[in-house]
Amino acid sequence: MAYDRRGDKPTKDRIFVISLAREVWQERARKHHTRVEQWVDPLLERRSRHARHPVYDFLFEYYSFRPAQLLRWSPGPGVILEGAEMIEGAGVWESVREGQRLKAFPDSRKEFVDWAINFLSSTAERSPNFSCFGLHEWAMVYRESAIRHQEVPLRLSRPDLDGFLESQQLSCTHFDAFRFFSEQAKPRNSLQLERTLTAEMDQPACIHVNMDLYRFSYKIAPWIESELLADAFALARSARELDMRASPYDLTEFGFDPIPIETADGRAHYVRLQREIARLAEPVRERILSAYQLIRRY
Repeated sequence: MAYDRRGDKPTKDRIFVISLAREVWQERARKHHTRVEQWVDPLLERRSRHARHPVYDFLFEYYSFRPAQLLRWSPGPGVILEGAEMIEGAGVWESVREGQRLKAFPDSRKEFVDWAINFLSSTAERSPNFSCFGLHEWAMVYRESAIRHQEVPLRLSRPDLDGFLESQQLSCTHFDAFRFFSEQAKPRNSLQLERTLTAEMDQPACIHVNMDLYRFSYKIAPWIESELLADAFALARSARELDMRASPYDLTEFGFDPIPIETADGRAHYVRLQREIARLAEPVRERILSAYQLIRRY
């Protein structure tokens, strides 16, 4: 049965509260855990050996959401878990007659929610740019002696790598990629980006913008369905794979064939895959935006 939080007749300005039978929500939690552990277990096994994966570990190092948090299931706001007694992260849950439900979203974070709604909406409406060719990873190592993944060899010689980058027009629109460019590469970008311009410049074709949908998901956890959180993580994982396959690193040891963007065919291949990531990101972005709009009223 669905009813509003005060027991009154629901209206468009009130949130429905839905009750989930114990066996229903426990099965959803089990499926979520099974799905996520395929990503978390290899990470924990590598950490036990003090080993790193140059592609996948980024998703747990650059992003601040811990593996245990990703494994934890939540139905999102407006849902009573029938028969629930104690839930991990109990500080944000409250007891009701039937079981447990999330407390109201903190008012202190509503300003961030408003900013995020504007950002997600604006990004979705902006024209996509498919001409960057994933050159940000090349710009990070351009004429740089200390490279990010020193345990992984480069596919090209340093003169060939630097020469190729110099033959291209850098057109990065995402500050959090641009800020890691080498100092020699930054002036070559068509835009001199600043943090304050993020909401004006980010656009829906950007690999990193679509990867960051995962961040927007966990920023409001557990007031978001964990199934959506996992979908955003899966999207980020695919985007990261494309990101690194197009990089100047040789990742064949890790099972990744390179996308040689130093060739015309490689650049065309990259754009096809970039378009596919953008297509997959569109419904995820819409669902995350809806989740933010929901908690704005919760």
